[in-house]
Amino acid sequence: MIKLRHQQPSLWHKGLAKDIEDLWEPWMREVDQLLEDATLVEEVYEAQGKRHPKSQSRGRTQTPAEVVLRLLILKHVRNWSYDTLEREVRANLVYRAFTRIGDEKVPDAKTLARLGQAIGPEVIGKLHERLMELARDRGVVQGRKMRVDTTVVETNIHYPTDSSLLGDGARVLTRTMKKVEKATGGLKKRIRDRMRSVNKKVMAIALAGRLKGSEGEERRMQRY
Repeated sequence: MIKLRHQQPSLWHKGLAKDIEDLWEPWMREVDQLLEDATLVEEVYEAQGKRHPKSQSRGRTQTPAEVVLRLLILKHVRNWSYDTLEREVRANLVYRAFTRIGDEKVPDAKTLARLGQAIGPEVIGKLHERLMELARDRGVVQGRKMRVDTTVVETNIHYPTDSSLLGDGARVLTRTMKKVEKATGGLKKRIRDRMRSVNKKVMAIALAGRLKGSEGEERRMQRY
């Protein structure tokens, strides 16, 4: 059976609860307000309910959706493994308060990993979209598209072979030194542009790479 949240997240004394709240980091306060959004919790609740038939209403009580969401966010922010996440939350009252676990039992690492798999990339995408909506509404971000440097973003670059990277490095160094020469009004020794020779070498290495067997290997080593 799945619940949205713990009915009574904390049984701590009011004085202790105040001391714990004073120790919260600034990002925790901001995120805590954002996570009050019912849509975010309901997305996680629905994802948990798909693990098994009728798991939302029957069976052993699972970790509440609100707690799962906050645990996964804490893991992401801290870049922890599930083992570290379990250990840190068990030992830290601030993390217990932020994740709304209170004095309840912290899920073990294996359970946390299964919960992370149950959420899945599709739900994570929905959560990101909802967070962007909230951030736009609050004026935190404009919500424009952004290109990032990852292995899954298609872009117009050549395949990074060793020889082509060497050629790129020579080109960038030559361009940079020419800028230095221009900015300083001239150096003691004039910068010579060797890119014509470099490009010929890069092409020769590429052609040698087409040859197979020992002959091709020997020619590639010679060109390098």
